[in-house]
Amino acid sequence: MDNARTAVVFVNRLAGAGRAARKIAEVQAAFRERGVPAEFPAADSTDQFRREVRLALAAGRKTLVAMGGDGTLQLLVREALGSAVDFGVIPCGGGNDFAAALGIRGSKQAVEVIGGGRCRQVDVLRVRFPDGEETAYLGGGGVGLDAEAARHASGRFRRWPGRWRYLASAVRALCWYPGVAVEAEFPGSQLPGIRQRALLAAVLNTSSYGGGLRLAPDARLDDGLLEFVMVGMLGRAQVIRSLFWLMATGELRAAQKERRQARSVRLLAPPGALFHGDGEILGKLPLEIEVLPRAVSMLAPARPG
Repeated sequence: MDNARTAVVFVNRLAGAGRAARKIAEVQAAFRERGVPAEFPAADSTDQFRREVRLALAAGRKTLVAMGGDGTLQLLVREALGSAVDFGVIPCGGGNDFAAALGIRGSKQAVEVIGGGRCRQVDVLRVRFPDGEETAYLGGGGVGLDAEAARHASGRFRRWPGRWRYLASAVRALCWYPGVAVEAEFPGSQLPGIRQRALLAAVLNTSSYGGGLRLAPDARLDDGLLEFVMVGMLGRAQVIRSLFWLMATGELRAAQKERRQARSVRLLAPPGALFHGDGEILGKLPLEIEVLPRAVSMLAPARPG
């Protein structure tokens, strides 16, 4: 089998409340119809997922595909970052914001994109902790209410779809949430720092996260810049109204909102503050995030114009 053409598809069977697992046969048929050879290694745990990715790299596979949501794609890219491969995504998760940012709206289109072989070089956000540990994510991350919502979303609301999972998780987190005192600095730039008690502070490479919640409409995948958005504290009634507006429009309305574009940001907060990336809890603050410009080759549709 041709290593360069064979797509290795890593399926998160739990993604989208089991939707990814239910679509395997359909996706396999779509690959056959396109005449694209594809393998679907079994990966029933995170550790096994990582092992299968390493085996595919050792075997010389050049097309690695995540079938699931943003967290599944993050896991794949993180494991193979720096390798000479092309990444693909078949969106089947609760939130598919990175696929949407690429212009991929469903599994059928995703298979067509993978078969077409057109690639786009996109940025990655690298996270560095004080102890030297590093990790990475692709789309959106943050500290505050959204990190608490991500924690709840991976638990009791895991099977809820898209934005509803985020909304339910955010409302649950809000029941006790006092805000977080965040300090943001922008190393190597003339941008002023920000220090305030915030509802959330987000660092994004995509315009949306959490299943289509648009927090950074000007974000671009390949401009070498991250988007920093800090939303100031709101009263509980204001937050509830904002969340329902967010559900209706995909946008978070807030009077106190700070935005910055930068190549890196350093975040400090009281001990224990959690940071998530692409809906996965990555660790605790303090930390520094920097852009790795065009570090990943993603199979993507042709861009208009």
